[in-house]
Amino acid sequence: MPQFYLPGPWETQKPTPLNSEVVHHLRVRRIDLGETFPVFDGQGQVASAKLLSLGKKNGEVELSAIQTDTHRETPYAITLVQALAGGDKMDWIVEKAVETGVQRIVPLQCERSVMKLNRSSDAERAQKRLSHWHAIIQAACEQCDRTVLANLEPIQNFADFLKTPTASLKLLLSPDATVSMVSVLAQNPPQDVILMIGPEGGHSPEEEAIAQAAGYQIVSLGKRILRTETAGIVAITAVNTVWSPDS
Repeated sequence: MPQFYLPGPWETQKPTPLNSEVVHHLRVRRIDLGETFPVFDGQGQVASAKLLSLGKKNGEVELSAIQTDTHRETPYAITLVQALAGGDKMDWIVEKAVETGVQRIVPLQCERSVMKLNRSSDAERAQKRLSHWHAIIQAACEQCDRTVLANLEPIQNFADFLKTPTASLKLLLSPDATVSMVSVLAQNPPQDVILMIGPEGGHSPEEEAIAQAAGYQIVSLGKRILRTETAGIVAITAVNTVWSPDS
């Protein structure tokens, strides 16, 4: 039985209403009245939900065994700063990043990005894309049993993002780098880490120079040149392999 996302706050003393999205999923799964199924609130809380009623667009459940369960989260936070990619590549990146354990996703408008969503005229289209990616994050958490929703930030441009102060280990992935990402991870204790991935054409030399000035280390994943939709997922996996071998 897959878990379902049911936003809080939850109460155990009275029936909890269901939104139309959960109702739709329960109908697709053919959950009958009286059956129980797992739910999570996106903040680390889980519970067992007993279906009390189910209409066309609403319903109610009775919650029990409410508890905190974050054992699938790592003690360090991984931020994926992903340059906007064309087509449906961003959808795939968001989904797989959540499944592999990322806690924060920052879509970035870079010089060579195929997709352009940082102009004022693109505001409505950008918001639709963000809403779409939020839905992908939710579905990915339901699928892989994560109980904490990854945070999706608004689309930012490269220079503005670098102005944000951070205390994390900051890595920019580049196929031209001479320093191995794995070696850098091995030399540092587990900690919050930012992984910056370029667009289809990679970061420009100017962007790499600006990032280095902002404290980023330019690192490589190996001798092969990976696609933008592959590099981030491999990098996340490398972090978890080096720092949490059992994750």
